[in-house]
Amino acid sequence: MASSAALYTLRGWRSLHPTTRRLIAARFLRSIAQGALAVDFVLYLHLRGWNAPEIGLLLMGGGFVGAALSLAVGVSSDRIGRKLFLLIYEIGLALGTGAVLFTQNAWLLILVAVLFGFGRGANGASGPFAPAEMAWLAQDIPVMRRGSVFSFNAALQFWGMGVGSILSGFLPHLLPGVTGPAAYDPLFALNLLIAVVNYAQIATLREEAPGKSETGALQEQTAEQTTEQNETALHAQQAESQAVRHRENKALTLLTIVNMVNALGVGIVAPLMPYWFSIRFGVGPEAIGPVYGLTFVFTGLSSLYVGRLSERIGLTKSILLPRLIGIVTLIAMPLVPTFSIAAILYVIRSIVNRGSMGARQAFSVGLVRDQRRGLASSLNAVSWNVPAAVGPAVGGWLLGMGSLFWPFALASSLQLAYIVMFSTLLGPYDPQRKKANA
Repeated sequence: MASSAALYTLRGWRSLHPTTRRLIAARFLRSIAQGALAVDFVLYLHLRGWNAPEIGLLLMGGGFVGAALSLAVGVSSDRIGRKLFLLIYEIGLALGTGAVLFTQNAWLLILVAVLFGFGRGANGASGPFAPAEMAWLAQDIPVMRRGSVFSFNAALQFWGMGVGSILSGFLPHLLPGVTGPAAYDPLFALNLLIAVVNYAQIATLREEAPGKSETGALQEQTAEQTTEQNETALHAQQAESQAVRHRENKALTLLTIVNMVNALGVGIVAPLMPYWFSIRFGVGPEAIGPVYGLTFVFTGLSSLYVGRLSERIGLTKSILLPRLIGIVTLIAMPLVPTFSIAAILYVIRSIVNRGSMGARQAFSVGLVRDQRRGLASSLNAVSWNVPAAVGPAVGGWLLGMGSLFWPFALASSLQLAYIVMFSTLLGPYDPQRKKANA
């Protein structure tokens, strides 16, 4: 088995399944476009006259729509496959972004932004179709290698977000003599181009069917086992399967609860950070973009480290230990006097918080068997998107009232609660620990 360190070598990259490589590449490209949107989109809305509560409500709408669609996508993808959903996402994103680019209709902008999560910084995720994407990605990765591969995937996403964030400082100045909202047209053109490229990448992939459903497998065995002894064995197998399903359902329920606390804490401040930097320190995309770019570069390195760490100490500890540092930097950020210090704290917080994203994804898909990974991914997405959608509305409301501190205090409290809950409720379900024990 190749180590996680080998993944960023040519030999390690080739050791991955061809479908895994293509999905990782598509997500990397997508993250570049989303990195630019994460910085520029809220500034673009601000330039069009939107205030903080209005921006927060728009981001909330995107979260709610993503949550509603992702549950249906995850369950359906377990039955009919995952490729179709990713193709729908890419073609829809291309058409929607093209419409925004060539028209100035506010309602069209709202519709496309809500459907595709503009400005939410999704790290290359395919919006409400991400559950199908993550289930497909996990299909060809061995259990003990999943933490490192998902962390490597996350590192590439962060680096893509970093490239996009750096581009965000240049895109509004790319068209000579163009000012106002129209200066942001290159931002949408970049998203359109990458959507077309990714559609071509995914369309040429061959998809293997998800694992056989438990019902189908049992029906096949029923046809073959006709003796009384075999029927008894079949009943025992059915009982065992039901016990496994019950344990999986309990784990998914706990994951949903813990995720909701985490997502609300993140959503209150993260999507509005460019706006907060702008009104707190009077800076624009030229200053914010490079900070985000640097942040994502170091976060990608952190993700690689966490991937290797997860193989030694397990997914649970590799997720939780860095988050304590993140809480300290988060509560300190609104207390510092200069943009430079706040930016340094933001970089540190991102390194320790976001660096565990790949490990968290590996944890969630490892809670169930292959034939239920679409469901697990969709529940993971829903439990994240709903409270994360409420977060920007709460944060925007507090910012609109002139409070630049309380959003951070509230978010820090929720992050602390997440650490305690994850450790106590989900620690026993660590997939890598269970595999090692077996």
